[in-house]
Amino acid sequence: MYQADPRTRATLRWGGAIAALLIVQSLMAAAIFWALLNASHRRTMQEALAGDCRFFAQVDPAERREELREMLERDIHRERFLALFDSRGQLIDGNVARLPDVPADRTGTAVATIVPTELPGKSEDVARLTVCALPGGERLLTGFDLDDAEEALGLAGHALLLGLLPGLALAIGVGLVAGRRAARQVDTVRQLTARIVTGALDERLPVARRPDSFGLLAVHINAMLDRLQSLIIDVRGVGDDIAHQLRTPLTRLRARIERGMREAQGAAEFQQVAEAALAEIDQLLGIVAALLRIRELEDHARRSRFAPVDLARIAADACDLYHPTAEDRGITLVCEIEEGVVIEGDASLLIEALANLIDNAIKFGPPASRVVVSLRHTAGTIRIAVADEGPGIPSADHDLVTQRFYRGRHECGGVGLGLSLVKAIAEMHGFALRFGDRGSVVTLERPNPEL
Repeated sequence: MYQADPRTRATLRWGGAIAALLIVQSLMAAAIFWALLNASHRRTMQEALAGDCRFFAQVDPAERREELREMLERDIHRERFLALFDSRGQLIDGNVARLPDVPADRTGTAVATIVPTELPGKSEDVARLTVCALPGGERLLTGFDLDDAEEALGLAGHALLLGLLPGLALAIGVGLVAGRRAARQVDTVRQLTARIVTGALDERLPVARRPDSFGLLAVHINAMLDRLQSLIIDVRGVGDDIAHQLRTPLTRLRARIERGMREAQGAAEFQQVAEAALAEIDQLLGIVAALLRIRELEDHARRSRFAPVDLARIAADACDLYHPTAEDRGITLVCEIEEGVVIEGDASLLIEALANLIDNAIKFGPPASRVVVSLRHTAGTIRIAVADEGPGIPSADHDLVTQRFYRGRHECGGVGLGLSLVKAIAEMHGFALRFGDRGSVVTLERPNPEL
């Protein structure tokens, strides 16, 4: 037995669904049009019949026969029925022989068979009519011949049907074409995801120069894939950094423990080896924790905790924290802080970034010098600067010092993650990390439209 391939089945499903929707829409539109047409025709006749009743109710009884004759003479198409009857139901004048015994419907009119008197060759006819009482006891029968009305409605129905058939054919064609296109687009996404699962992270959906709705969706999907690829590359980078940076310390640690176990002569020497090993392990754990912390900040995982933060309070707390350290090195720590700077952020992260900059300035600045911490907000810009009297960072190293594990050309303590952490925190809060062209100045700067 022949089995259609999945893409053909998907095309038929999509096309059938769209075609069915368009067919139902066309049928509903035709039904509404037909109902409105019938309602409009019936309403027109009802208004005309009610107008006749009002008119003859206002005409003097002596002049009613004359007015009736004039109206019949103006009816050149012979589609009107008008007749006056007395209180006993006897014909006074008109083109209907007798009153039909048919009750009116809720609209006040009725469809009945009447006996015309002025239509040669016809002994009866069907009309929509109404019978209304007139002042003086007379009754007026007024109505419309339904033959012409039904003929007109029949022509309208045939025209509607002739217009509906091409519409249905068009609906089926459009449905199949749209279904094939939708199935092809879905199949493109399916194939893309299959290739990505196999490891082709650089695959993207094609986007036309003038994208339609699916094209706009493809743009967003591509942006999502770009972000996912970037995150995966970053995760791989963190793993590579950890593996690369821990290999040498772990090798050194193993050699130290092995040598200590071989050379130690007593419990005291074994304890020294263990304490040295613990210190090395703590440093390695610090490296791993710092890398994971930078990764968390780069993912902006803590934005949900943002709250109004007073930067003046942050800067003052950081200065208070490092005053004792600065005094121990003979360094004068000067804080120049302007009040009234409030931003949305994480207070603990901001004080960590500023403390890191102050610690670097005290650590690498010359003894018996000054370190100036300043907070300014002018011309809609917030600037937090930490300056010492050292030579500063060479211009060639400005882009390198924020990379992980970069420690410059001179030997210094640490593992080279401090400025990477500062940059991650700064970018998370909308600050740009800048280094002075001359001298040792590090600045955090961001626009503040509220100022």
